Amino acid sequence: MRTVIRGFARRPVRIVPVGFAAAILVASALLMLPIASRGPGGTRFLDAVFTATSSVAVTGLITVDTPTYWSGFGQAVILACMQLGGLGIMTTAALLGLLAGRRLGLRSRLMTRAELHQGIGIGEVKTVLLKAVTVTFITELAIAVVLALRFDLAYGLGRGESAWMGIFHGVSSFNNAGFALFSDSIMSYATDPWISLPLCAGTIIGGLGMPVLFELTRRGWGRGRWSIHTKMTLLGTVVLLLGGWFVLLGFEWSNPGTLGQFPWPDRFLPAFFQSAVLRTSGFNSIDVGAMHDHSLLVSIVLMFIGGGAASTAGGIKVTTFFVLLWVIWAEVRSEPDVSAFQRRLGMPVIREALSVALVYAALNAAAVILMQIFEPHIPLTPIMFEVASAAATVGQSTGITASLSDPSKWLLIAVMYGGRIGPVLFTTSLAMRTRKRLYRHPEGRPLVG
Repeated sequence: MRTVIRGFARRPVRIVPVGFAAAILVASALLMLPIASRGPGGTRFLDAVFTATSSVAVTGLITVDTPTYWSGFGQAVILACMQLGGLGIMTTAALLGLLAGRRLGLRSRLMTRAELHQGIGIGEVKTVLLKAVTVTFITELAIAVVLALRFDLAYGLGRGESAWMGIFHGVSSFNNAGFALFSDSIMSYATDPWISLPLCAGTIIGGLGMPVLFELTRRGWGRGRWSIHTKMTLLGTVVLLLGGWFVLLGFEWSNPGTLGQFPWPDRFLPAFFQSAVLRTSGFNSIDVGAMHDHSLLVSIVLMFIGGGAASTAGGIKVTTFFVLLWVIWAEVRSEPDVSAFQRRLGMPVIREALSVALVYAALNAAAVILMQIFEPHIPLTPIMFEVASAAATVGQSTGITASLSDPSKWLLIAVMYGGRIGPVLFTTSLAMRTRKRLYRHPEGRPLVG
C-alpha cells in the first residue's frame, strides 16, 4: 500500500483525478443529507452524484431545479464545490497550507503545477498561486457587489437575498460553472445589462486561464511583451466571441422562440451573452431548446473549442484550435515551418494539439453513440448538444437532461468528470513523457487526402 502511495506521489498528475473524485464523493454525501433538500427525505443517490459532479467539474447541467429543490445548505454545498472545482483540488490544498503557515514543499509545488499549467516553473508556483487566488476573489467580489446592488435596488429582493444572489452568481460566472438560482437561468434578465454584462465579464476573465492572467499582471498590457500563448488566447477569444455573436444574431434574429421575441434594439445583448457563455460558463438568457438546428450545430463547434488553457473552461482549448488552424494554413501555403506571431511552432506542440483534438473528438463521438442507444426517442442534434456541453463542461442544455434515463445520466457523469480531468491529465502526461531517442526510423510517405 505504501508503495502505491509513493508511486502516486512521484507522479502528481495521477493525484489530480483522485482528488476530484474524492471531492465528488464528499459532495454527494453532503447533498444526500435531508438538510440539503427542501422536500422530505434525502436526495436520490444518482441526483446527488450528478449535481456533485456537475458542480465540482464546473459544468452546470442539472437533473433537479437548483433554486426550488436544494435548501440553503444544499446551495452552499454547490457554491463550495464550484469554488473548489474552479481553483482546483491541489491548488486549494496548497493555498490552505500557505494560510496555515506551512511552506510549499517540492511535492506540493509539483501537484499545484500539474493543475495550474505545465509551462509554469517550479519556482513560480507560489507566486502564480497567490496571484490566481487574488484575481479569483477580487473578480468574484466585484461581480457579486454589482449584482447584489442591482437585485436590491432594481428588483427589490432585499439586502440579504440580494447579497446571496450576488455571491452565488459571481462565483458561478468566474469559475464558469453555470449554476443559477433562477429556474430559467438568466432568461428573466436577458435585456438587463447590469445583470448580463457582469456575468459575461466573469465568464470571459475566468475562461482566459491563469497563465494568461498571471502574464498580464506581471508584464503589463504591452503587446510586445506578451508570450505567444497569451497572444493566441486573447486573439482566439476575441475572434470566437465576436464570430459567435454575429452568427447567432444572423441565425436567430427572427426566431420568435429566442431573439425574435425582443424588440430589435434589445436583441444584441442576449446574442452577445449567449456567445460569451456558450464556450465556458453555460448560463443562458434565451431558450436553448427553441434555437434552430443550425444554431445548435454552431454552438456545438464553439463548445468543442472551449476556452483558454489552464482555465476553468473545457473543450480542446482556444490555443489547440488555433495551432491546428496555423498547421492547415502552413500546409495550404506549402510552408516548411508552422509559424504564428513571428514564432515557429515546434513539432511537439503540433503533435500535442493533434492528439488532444482527436482524442477529444473520439470520446465525444463514443458518448453520442451510447446516448443514442440509451435514448432512441430523442433526435440526434439535442443528444450531440448535451454530450458536447457535458464534455466541454459548459452546462447548457436543450432541456432534455432531467428526462434522460439513468444510464444516460451516469454516462453524462462520466463525460463531465472526463471533461474536467481529461485535458489536465492528458496534456500534462504528454508533456511529462517527452523524451529523446538515439535513433530514427526510415521515413515513410503514405498517401494523404
